[in-house]
Amino acid sequence: MLVARFLLEMSGISDLPLHDGHVPKWLLAYMEKLASAILKVMYEIHGPDKIIEYFSDPLWFQAFNNVIGMDWDSSGSTTVVTAVVKKITWREDLGFLVLGGKGEHSKEVVDEIPLAVKRLSLGEDFIDKMRLVSRIGAKIDSVLLQDGYTLYHHALFISERGGWTIIQQGMKPSIKMARRYHLNHMTADLTKLLDPHSGVASNNIENPLNLVDNDSLTARGVIEDLLKEDVSKIIKMIREVNALLKGLKSLNEYTKLTRHLEDKRTYFEKKIFSIPYYRPINITDEMIKTLNEAQLKGAEKISEILQIKGFGPETMRALTLVADLIFNSPPSNRDPVTHPIDPFKYSYAHGGKDGVPYKVRRDLLEKTILTLEEAVERAKIGDHEKMKMLNRLAQLSRYVLDV
Repeated sequence: MLVARFLLEMSGISDLPLHDGHVPKWLLAYMEKLASAILKVMYEIHGPDKIIEYFSDPLWFQAFNNVIGMDWDSSGSTTVVTAVVKKITWREDLGFLVLGGKGEHSKEVVDEIPLAVKRLSLGEDFIDKMRLVSRIGAKIDSVLLQDGYTLYHHALFISERGGWTIIQQGMKPSIKMARRYHLNHMTADLTKLLDPHSGVASNNIENPLNLVDNDSLTARGVIEDLLKEDVSKIIKMIREVNALLKGLKSLNEYTKLTRHLEDKRTYFEKKIFSIPYYRPINITDEMIKTLNEAQLKGAEKISEILQIKGFGPETMRALTLVADLIFNSPPSNRDPVTHPIDPFKYSYAHGGKDGVPYKVRRDLLEKTILTLEEAVERAKIGDHEKMKMLNRLAQLSRYVLDV
């Protein structure tokens, strides 16, 4: 059946509202059955590497979520879908496994990796490799990208060929909104750590500290140079930054050191009030200990710095502010969001809207729909269930493809 004709002819919507934050057992069983049927077909058609690549696409993930019966507007879609897929992959032989999950389950990745590596016959050297992937992946979206969303979900997908995808989700308590981060082995170079995301899904655009953006290269260079200095000197500069942010040092004195075309005082004041990470640093013994540890271990590159135990968001923010306010090397504030979490917002991303605020490729949207449609058509499930799945796909398609 041609997808265009299918979308025009299909009618009916299957709604499964979930507003209390808990998925009923009957629905979980239903989702598991449908997800298993789709994944088995995809395994036969595409293989495990392609499956985990699909999961690294925010739109595909959302479409998959929609098809198996989870509400598109539920913040729990990420955690529930990955939990369902995790259960299936450990039960079936699909050539890939899902590790980790929500909350405390995210910490299980460390212990699950050796089991996954053995089952996938990857070789013991992959244990340390995958642990590094997991650790750096988590720090990308908490230390290098500081957007106000706290990570509470971390899932690692590993294929039998050593490919990987990470799906993480963060929550911003002040507005009770979530955003989802996708990374995979093809987009994330763990040595360079520039533009590592295959996609970031959020309904809000923030003004973050973004050290994974190419425009942050100069700031990153200064940070790497700073770590070569004596720790006492670094702390002294952090205190100087605090004085600036608290207004204890004359702004006129500060602006003599900068070369911005616009009025220096206005520029500085605007930055303080418009960028969330412009706030005083809490200098602790732990921070000093971490800086000493980084120097003792000879960490010089950003990728090496992230591997230092305890090197978290506050220490990185402190060094970034020193680079910005003292050495005039500001980081990027670009939000790397590429997709809305709410797929219906895609209906505003075409035509007269010129793809703003999301850069959406129609050909990829169509490919997503076609891929899932084919998998559903070939899945070994009853006609009634198949019709429900196709109805949900049609519902999503009418919005995102603007049919």
